[in-house]
Amino acid sequence: MALLRQKLPSFVLSSSNNSLRSSIRKLNSISAELINDDATVNSICDSFRRRESWDTLTRNFEMLELNDFLVQKVLLNFQQPVDAERALGFFHWSAKRKNFSHGPRPYCIMVHILVKARLVIDARALLESILKKNEGNSFYFSVVDSLLDTYEVTSSSPLVFDLLVQICAKLRLIDFALSVCSHLEGRGFSLSLISFNTLIHVVEKSDENHKVWKIYEQMIQKRVYPNVVTVRIMVSSLCKEGKLQETSDMLNIIHGSRCSPSLIVNACLIYRILEEGRVDDGIMLLKRMLLKNMVLDDIAYSLIVYAKVKQGNITSAWEVFEEMSKRGFQANSFIYTLFIGAHCREGKIEEANSLMQEMENMGLKPYPETFNLLIEGCATAGNAEESLRMCERMLERGFLPSCSAFNVATAKVFEGGDLEKANAMLTILLDNGFSPDETTYTNLIVGYGKKGEIQEILKLFNEMEARLLSPGVSVFLALIASFCQSGKLVEAEKYLKVMKDRSLAPSALTWN
Repeated sequence: MALLRQKLPSFVLSSSNNSLRSSIRKLNSISAELINDDATVNSICDSFRRRESWDTLTRNFEMLELNDFLVQKVLLNFQQPVDAERALGFFHWSAKRKNFSHGPRPYCIMVHILVKARLVIDARALLESILKKNEGNSFYFSVVDSLLDTYEVTSSSPLVFDLLVQICAKLRLIDFALSVCSHLEGRGFSLSLISFNTLIHVVEKSDENHKVWKIYEQMIQKRVYPNVVTVRIMVSSLCKEGKLQETSDMLNIIHGSRCSPSLIVNACLIYRILEEGRVDDGIMLLKRMLLKNMVLDDIAYSLIVYAKVKQGNITSAWEVFEEMSKRGFQANSFIYTLFIGAHCREGKIEEANSLMQEMENMGLKPYPETFNLLIEGCATAGNAEESLRMCERMLERGFLPSCSAFNVATAKVFEGGDLEKANAMLTILLDNGFSPDETTYTNLIVGYGKKGEIQEILKLFNEMEARLLSPGVSVFLALIASFCQSGKLVEAEKYLKVMKDRSLAPSALTWN
């Protein structure tokens, strides 16, 4: 108060001057100058160094109007680690002042000071406090920009950004955290392994488990490599998706023996990227993993062949396969199946069968995918009987066809009118544990409907319900159409009513 009086000119103190309103206006102007005065900053800093009580501080600076500019100057005077607690004391004291609240920039300066002094718990608390304001992404990014803008002036540590991402993970701000990772990378900062592990752990426990793989990919791209904790979380993610056994089986086919959890995780990441059609990204990441011995050579070659086949570049895929063979790596059923699938899609069934024979001559065993591709390929090429024979061969090996492959085969068989063979094959498959779907029964009902065999149709419908397969619109449409074609309109109306009772809306085709 005494300091303020020394600064005030006599016209303010004199009662003979202008009106009170003019005096207040001039007082405010002088107060603004005082705020920017280094003497004020020094006075505040000296008071905190003397450890004056909050009541004393409030009395001494009662007339002082705080703003972010003054607060930042005081905090920067306290930026050395020895003054970190004084800075925090001032930060909390100023936050209690009337008509004042801290903006993002003072918060960020304070966080930098605390991190530099290794007062990590307090830094976490402040970051969590400002992010809990929940003012939307624009506000969140203003916090990130403020942290970046004040990083150099406080001579801070990259640990600040790790703490930020870890707090985002704790608050479930996952999309924002991922954006922060990319934003920081553009400014030359990379997160620690602990931060990435924290992120993937939180995401794996959420309803957005699929994002775990995006984070893991980003982690490898940033040259932050996994440890045992990372691998354990990723394996848990695979289990949650029900994909662990499938991935493990694929690698067993390629490598010929069981692979370690880290190999399974890394190969799965590459395979997923290739499945998404991001072939260039997958191959680039695969090369980086090879340099770090994160995948085995035979697995890498097989995945590159898969990538080339995925692109439709069969010639290039063969070249990779030949290079693999020259380097002493054995062919495997996975690669042969890739080429068999490529030939089937091109309608080259003879070439596909020749590869199957060559594969078996080498002692390599076909697996379910190999047979499914041939079943679909034969059916699509118009050789429906061969596709059914392939189902039999598959069954002899102890495998069952996929629903999609069997449905393609039966649809082609029905086009030829040979319903009995398809129905007999279905019966055999059912006895061996095959699980048909709605399309399977729809195909059969349509086939028998064309022949007017109503009893067979009703038998199939009842069988479907007995298997707890709830008939959908396509089944009811086929059923009603069959009754109409046979002139049994009463039965057609009966099943139309059943359809409506099950809240299934008849299509225009059903009404027609």
